[in-house]
Amino acid sequence: MVSISRINLPTVDSTNSFVREMLAEEGTGRVVSASSLPGFTLVVADDQTKGRGQQGNSWETERGKNLTFSLLCHPDFVPASRQFLLSECMAMAVRDALAEQVEGVEVKWPNDIYVGDKKISGTLIECDLVGKNIANCIIGVGININQTVFRSDAPNPTSLQLLTGKEHDREAVLASLLSHFQTYYEWLAEGKEEEVRQTYWQHLYRREGMHRYHDVRGDFMAEIAEVEPTGHLCLRFEDGNVVRYEFKEVQFIKD
Repeated sequence: MVSISRINLPTVDSTNSFVREMLAEEGTGRVVSASSLPGFTLVVADDQTKGRGQQGNSWETERGKNLTFSLLCHPDFVPASRQFLLSECMAMAVRDALAEQVEGVEVKWPNDIYVGDKKISGTLIECDLVGKNIANCIIGVGININQTVFRSDAPNPTSLQLLTGKEHDREAVLASLLSHFQTYYEWLAEGKEEEVRQTYWQHLYRREGMHRYHDVRGDFMAEIAEVEPTGHLCLRFEDGNVVRYEFKEVQFIKD
């Protein structure tokens, strides 16, 4: 197993931003090589005031109630063209850890975690590239553990406590998640790309059947045909045509 160095912060604007600043100091502004920072570096915050999600979205969290952390790794064995594999690894690790506590946990493309039609976790991944490979990968994760009131305009948040009716040990969930992530990470190091992709596919939200979506042309019904190795979502329309989407080009609409 890869060693993990941990940094605990009582409060921070964003754990991803903290790691980014740490990298800049280590490399005096340059991209840091994998050899200079071996293993994993985990930054955990009790309070994150400006948590960032995908495409500039924010992540609401109540102090001391949830898990907000960033994991820095150096997967120089992963080609830049396959960086979505790291997203799949973390999504599956979060899913596996939460599935130990509650049923019906799935991965909503690209890497949100849903229980039923409610969101319990989100992930933001930022990679530094050197040549054709990845030098550094910062994986920021927010998981709703014990928060029961959400005040933002997020349409469908939930938490482990809301789902189960009891408080949960955040450290136990984190330990489980890290163990699962290390397993998937080792799969990548061993060249088991297809195993990672198939495991992700088996737990994909709306993997089967026709469902409602929205793109620039309006609402439509479609089924998921494939998630490509690049991370693109391919939807098959009712007429059989398949359309390929990048993130934010299509929305999932509640059935």
